[in-house]
Order: sequence, then structure tokens, then C-alpha cells
Amino acid sequence: MKWTLRDLRFFVAAADAGSFTDAAAQLFVSQAAVSRTIAGFESTVGEMLLRRVPRGCELTAAGQQLLPEARRVLAEADSFTEFLSTRRNVLRLGYAWAAMGRFTARLQREWAQRYSSIELDLVRHNSATSGLAEGLCDIAIVRRPVDDARFDSVVVGLERRLVVFAADDPSWARRRQVSMAEISDRTVLTDRRSGTTSSDLWSGSDHAPRFVDSFDVDSWLDAIAAGRGVGTTAEATAHHHPRPGVTYRPIKDGPRIPVRLAWWRDHRPAGLAELVDAATQLYANG
Repeated sequence: MKWTLRDLRFFVAAADAGSFTDAAAQLFVSQAAVSRTIAGFESTVGEMLLRRVPRGCELTAAGQQLLPEARRVLAEADSFTEFLSTRRNVLRLGYAWAAMGRFTARLQREWAQRYSSIELDLVRHNSATSGLAEGLCDIAIVRRPVDDARFDSVVVGLERRLVVFAADDPSWARRRQVSMAEISDRTVLTDRRSGTTSSDLWSGSDHAPRFVDSFDVDSWLDAIAAGRGVGTTAEATAHHHPRPGVTYRPIKDGPRIPVRLAWWRDHRPAGLAELVDAATQLYANG
């Protein structure tokens, strides 16, 4: 069955106007074009949709059934058209657990002032590419190397690595910082999809921690607050997810975490160079 949006628009216009003549005037076409299009649509559907009467037309039972669905399809088509016309004016910036920490609000404010023609829209999605591979964003904030050949990336800054533990931890509650060796004696909760914690951090050490998978920042923090383990994370997480019952502290010998912006290699979105420059300046100036 083949039908077009034109068929639906002509059908809805005639149904609303109650007249082929009035519908033609609204659509800026001839009455013959309206009549011909609706006749073809009725042939496709296999039923009469509009009954011709002396003063115009009226819906048949089949037409009454089709009309609300035709309106819905046209509304969705109009929404898609609007999306196509405005998508270049929106730069979607994806992130997994945390965006740019304490710089996030400042980035948004300064971007709105400098580049008012492009709206910066933050999108949270917990995946290895922060929604980039899934088509949910144009540029992604990632804190792991981007090994996929489909993407390009650039480092815009470095962040401290923090340890996260229960606020009432009997050994660490009063500590101002913790070492990597001390963490190796604990159970460490990790996110293998998008996190920055792995056994590689303890390569060359006497032993590595016991690792337990966690796939969401909220459940990760809940488990830590309950004392089921500790975690290590970028300092941005502490700014995005302060939580009663958990404590964030620096790891004194923890390696810094590079913050990258990534994008599709075959598509450089409008605003990319400006975003890279803005993010780099924020991290450089602190």
C-alpha cells in the first residue's frame, strides 16, 4: 500500500473545510488536484473516505476512523521537518557519569554568551562513547582513550583521581587522602563500559583490588555508601554527584585522568573548534 504525506494533507484539509473548493484554496492548488489526489488515496485505502454532498463533502465511517491517525502522522512529519531545520543550531554534548565537573555551568554560560546561534545541549548516556556511537550526541566527553577508528578525539584537560568511600568508614573517615596501595586492599566497584578504573592502575604492584561491576552512578554510590566497596573516579564526579553518606578524597599517587572530546571522524560538527578551545581554556585556567 503506497500513500504519501500529500495524500494525508489533502484528505485532512478537505475533511476540515468540508469542501474540496475550500480545501483547494487553503492548499493553493486547483479543486481538480484535490479531487484527483483524494480519489487516488481512496483507491489506495480501498474505501470511500469523503462522501460528496451538494454543499461540499462529509466524512464516511472509514474517513472518521482514518482522520485522527492522519492528523497524528502529519504532526510527527511536521516535528521531523522542524528537527531537520533546527538540528544545525544545536550542538549536543554527551557525557557518561560526569560532564566537566566544576567547569560545566561556566562552560554553558560562556557558550551562550559567545555563540548564541548554536545552543549547547548536554546529554547524559552511560556508554563507552557517552552516546556518540548511539547517535545521541554530536561530541562526547570521554575519560578513556578512544580506540575506535570511527572517531577522532583530543585531550582538553586533566583531572585528579579521587577515591570514594563510605562516610563512616572506620579506617578512612578522618583521612584527607589515600594511596593506591591502600585501595588495593579493598573491594573496588567499577564500570567497565565508561569508567576509568581497571587493574591496569595497579600493574607492577604486589597485588590488585578485588573488582565488582557496577553499571550506573547512582547504584555505584549507593553500594559505596552501604560499605560494599570503594571506588576511584575523576574529580568531576564529585561535583556532579555529591551524596550524603559518601566521601570523596584525593588519591595522593593516583594518575591524572585525561578529559577528551570525541566526534565522528567523517563528520566535524559545527562548533567543534570553538568547543575544544573553550574547554581547553577552562581546564588550563582552572
